[in-house]
Amino acid sequence: MRKFRGAAALAAAVLILTACGSGGTESPPTQGNQPRVLKLWHYESKDSAMAKAWAEAIKKFEASHPNVTVKFEEKGFEQIQKTASMVLNSDEAPDIMEYNKGNATAGLLSKQGLLTNLSEEATKRGWDKLLPGGLQTTAKYDDRGVMGAGNWFGVPNYGEFVMVYYNKDLFDKHKVKVPTTFEEFTAGLDTFVKAGVTPISNAGAEYPAQQILYQLALTKAQKPWLDAFQSYKGKVDFHGPELTYGADTFADWVKKGYIAKNSAGLKAEDMGVAFMNGKFPIMISGSWWYGRVASTIKDFQWGHFLFPGATLSPGSSGNLWVVPENSKNKDLAYDFIDITMSKEIQNLLGNSGGVPVAADPAAITDAKSKELIESFNKLTAADGLAFYPDWPAPGYYDVLVAGVQELINGSKTSAEVLDEIAKPYEDNLADIGN
Repeated sequence: MRKFRGAAALAAAVLILTACGSGGTESPPTQGNQPRVLKLWHYESKDSAMAKAWAEAIKKFEASHPNVTVKFEEKGFEQIQKTASMVLNSDEAPDIMEYNKGNATAGLLSKQGLLTNLSEEATKRGWDKLLPGGLQTTAKYDDRGVMGAGNWFGVPNYGEFVMVYYNKDLFDKHKVKVPTTFEEFTAGLDTFVKAGVTPISNAGAEYPAQQILYQLALTKAQKPWLDAFQSYKGKVDFHGPELTYGADTFADWVKKGYIAKNSAGLKAEDMGVAFMNGKFPIMISGSWWYGRVASTIKDFQWGHFLFPGATLSPGSSGNLWVVPENSKNKDLAYDFIDITMSKEIQNLLGNSGGVPVAADPAAITDAKSKELIESFNKLTAADGLAFYPDWPAPGYYDVLVAGVQELINGSKTSAEVLDEIAKPYEDNLADIGN
């Protein structure tokens, strides 16, 4: 039986932040003087906490490996999401890359034999000690590509979750208080609409529209439903109270003007830039934006809060470092992962607006970063990380994008959209033998 550990174990992992370990056990410099190149891909924007930390990790890696040059290429999230299977099955594969965690992504690639089994390295280098309990859920996959058990095929070095970013100046201007209940939240949204302000910055062509629908469903969900949806531990009724409420309420939010009707074609970058430019009072999105928001916004005060009225929110350990099976420099890839797990890099990630997994708590001195980590710890202490809606089935991200676009456009009813998203989910259950 597959055993999925609750996210509560993450709380101990993230801001105990590992008193039991001293960070990655870095390997000695590569022997020999022959020039070598480590080909690395990731899709974090340069202003994000992860990109800042990993840029420093590259410098540290090259200093300890004087005969090695890191060839870094920044890719787009959508680009890697859509082409990974094809690229990793070719000679163009990088030596190491960031990839999305979950059954539909890393799980699928592991099942296809495209990722290196990292179990031996995880034990040898102590990654299994730095990533206890729930943090290992998304790192391990069984023979069917289902997360939570089996071999290590990836290594996360940060945590993440979806929250509500808000523009304090616009909240003050319209006399909207930070809500503590769902009713207070929607009352605030109504206040903005009455003032002619569309409150929520949104993107339908990518995330976060599907994550907002999922978050709304989670306000009506309990752990057994989550285990059924994400872990296949029971039947999911796509017309049950959880998803029906999520789809109906999302469509209603569009009708009420909380979400713009022209947002169906917008991408995540459009959403984020609009919020950072002060055009919307609210953005419901992930902690991966936090560092960029902190470094970009200069003209107004901002903050964040957990989604009101919910004990569950989208979130998990962060995306994974994976080593393609076709990597020509696996030993170097392992060394680089080790450096990203070191105290120095983890502390930098934490002070740059990220959620580290192996930092020194005393070293996190940035006030905004502390607020972020406190929210993550509050969520994980309640076992509240609910993963993401696109994880259960291969290609499900695109299915959900199409569904929420139809809700935004009003071209289909919520019942019709739920029928559309049910079929690929149920087809996947048959494919994996459930």
